[in-house]
Amino acid sequence: MTNSAENDKMAVARLSVASNSALVLAKLLVGLWIGSVAVISEAIHSAVDLVAAFIALFAVRQSAKPADADHPFGHGKFENISGTVEALLIFGAGAWIIYEAVKKLMVPEPPAMPVWGVVVMGVSVIVNIFVSKRLFQVGRRTDSAALLADAWHLRTDIWTSAGVMSALLAIWLGGRFLPGSNLWWIDPVAAIAVATLILKAAWDLTIQSGRDLLDTRLAGEEESDIRAIVGGFAPRADHLHKLRTRKAGAERFVEFHLEVDGRMSVADAHALSHEIAEAIKRKYPQTSINIHIEPRSEAVKAPDFAPDKTP
Repeated sequence: MTNSAENDKMAVARLSVASNSALVLAKLLVGLWIGSVAVISEAIHSAVDLVAAFIALFAVRQSAKPADADHPFGHGKFENISGTVEALLIFGAGAWIIYEAVKKLMVPEPPAMPVWGVVVMGVSVIVNIFVSKRLFQVGRRTDSAALLADAWHLRTDIWTSAGVMSALLAIWLGGRFLPGSNLWWIDPVAAIAVATLILKAAWDLTIQSGRDLLDTRLAGEEESDIRAIVGGFAPRADHLHKLRTRKAGAERFVEFHLEVDGRMSVADAHALSHEIAEAIKRKYPQTSINIHIEPRSEAVKAPDFAPDKTP
């Protein structure tokens, strides 16, 4: 990865840390001031986002390190580990929010001055729209699992903040135009709704980050691309089989057996493998490729690049 891409990743990770720090402080102060469990739950949500932003910053810094003697495959899994840790933190935050909201439903305490909660939630929505958009842009361009996880956290925060803002606005308008109306329950119910979305985001993130930690194969579309690229070298390349793929952070690992004409010299076969590797890297730049050359099997009468029927 180029220095420019690494600098962009570090810059946007720092931006996420700064914005989340400010939002945690603002939401916590306003939530405690007006006594809104929904706003306090959003402060906790943002605090989890802040921890996630720090983890993402650390993961981005560590994953940028080149391969060394102890880590010959690089440090890309730091990003996948960060996603898993973030997911566990989110599960804990969601459970705590539900616990506090249920307690408030049992012991009612209407929030005071809900309009301030509306203001701080509105600011949170605007800030997170900007920061999450930037995280998505850089995360997708650099294929960073850590930045994309952080971006999804903030995208979830946008919807939950908007939900809390709507609930507090309803309480404020009800108190202003419908005196005596009992709308206090909207605050803890909104907090439970926030927690439900948080738990859903945690589950999705666990699945996403766990796939790469368990060395799950690349997406079917990517493997099809690899087969098509190798197929473009027919008739020099005859048959691709035993394709194995995985991913660590932004780095892809691809290995396969390739059958060629048994009369091809070692030098020509070696040159062909380099040509194929370079072609794959043009499509997927951060890819480590290992090709095992074999003499063509008599069973293969024509070039064959279809998916293997057996592992």
